[in-house]
Amino acid sequence: MSGIKLLVGLGNPGEKYEATRHNAGFWWVNQLVISSNSKLALDAKMFGHVAKLNPYADTWLLKPSTFMNASGKAVAALANYYKILPEQILVIHDELDLPPDTVKLKKGGGHGGHNGLKDIAAALGTVDFWRLRLGIGHPGDRNEVINFVLKAPLKDELTAIHQCIDKSIELVPQLLKGDFEDAMLKLHTK
Repeated sequence: MSGIKLLVGLGNPGEKYEATRHNAGFWWVNQLVISSNSKLALDAKMFGHVAKLNPYADTWLLKPSTFMNASGKAVAALANYYKILPEQILVIHDELDLPPDTVKLKKGGGHGGHNGLKDIAAALGTVDFWRLRLGIGHPGDRNEVINFVLKAPLKDELTAIHQCIDKSIELVPQLLKGDFEDAMLKLHTK
């Protein structure tokens, strides 16, 4: 079984959104860049900030520089250029349906109203890619969702999200090898 060749963190570009819940995927990539000593650089042809994951020569990191609802443009550009299959892609994103102390790994499925996932599925022509879902909690009211994801998390929520980021980054070597069952077992066991 093939492992992950492209790790995509979802978020919105710009300082205005940096600290918002919707940018949890960006936080994840930023943390991996620091811990792996990789170097992100803006690549206009790929519509995002791109890095080779150190020390893995054939694995890429991507933070789309498009807004969330156009993330698929960047993912498809990089995947098509480097001939990366959808099942070799891991998209890291904020997840309303999970509390901030929870992170889950899954392959395929719907987009649950997440515009980034919706656009990536449309651009790739399939939902058959991996997702790392970082819990951010839910405001409790559907009408408050947009406002909620575009605000910074509370201090204790932020701490919980960062603990989940650290815990899931430890599993990157297994994900690159395609050892998804073991990674899920470790991730989903508290």
